[in-house]
This record gives sequence, C-alpha cells and structure tokens, in this order.
Amino acid sequence: MGCIIKPLVTEKMNSITEKFPSRFGFIVLPDANKLEIKKEIESLYNVTVLDVNTSNYLGKDKSRYTRKGFTRGRANSFKKAIVTLKEGDTIDFYSNI
Repeated sequence: MGCIIKPLVTEKMNSITEKFPSRFGFIVLPDANKLEIKKEIESLYNVTVLDVNTSNYLGKDKSRYTRKGFTRGRANSFKKAIVTLKEGDTIDFYSNI
C-alpha cells in the first residue's frame, strides 16, 4: 500500500478543518484511487472514513533572477485527498511532538 505521502497541514486546510471538524487533507501518490486512500487512512489512524475527494494539481512554473542570471524551474505536481470522517472521529497530527 503506502499511498499516503504526508498529511496536509496548511493555513487553508486548518481553516477548512475548523469549519468542518471531520475533514482532513493528505498528499497522496498520483496513481492512488479513493478506495486505496480510504483503506490506508482507516488502518493508520483507526477511524471510519465516510467520503474521499481527490484533486490533481499541476506543478507551477517558478523563475527568479539571481547573481548568476535568470533561473527557471518547476514545482512538483501532486494529488490532494480531502477525507471526511464519521461524526466524533478525529485525527491528531501533533500527538507525536
């Protein structure tokens, strides 16, 4: 398995979790499907997943002017999964700190 790369802990995702306490975000492998994501989250965090929404993001073009000249690059593409849990279930990402 191993389709989850890391949990998504950003300001935008935290505001979504504050409005809807049962929604959490994860960065997943691009070829992972919703059933695989659901099974892995249920096994890792011991919660019940009701819904999984996924979206693919294209990497953005980045450029900057440095001492050595104009540098161009591209940020990585990724797939994001937003998971809705059963009422009362929660995931604590900060418990290991």
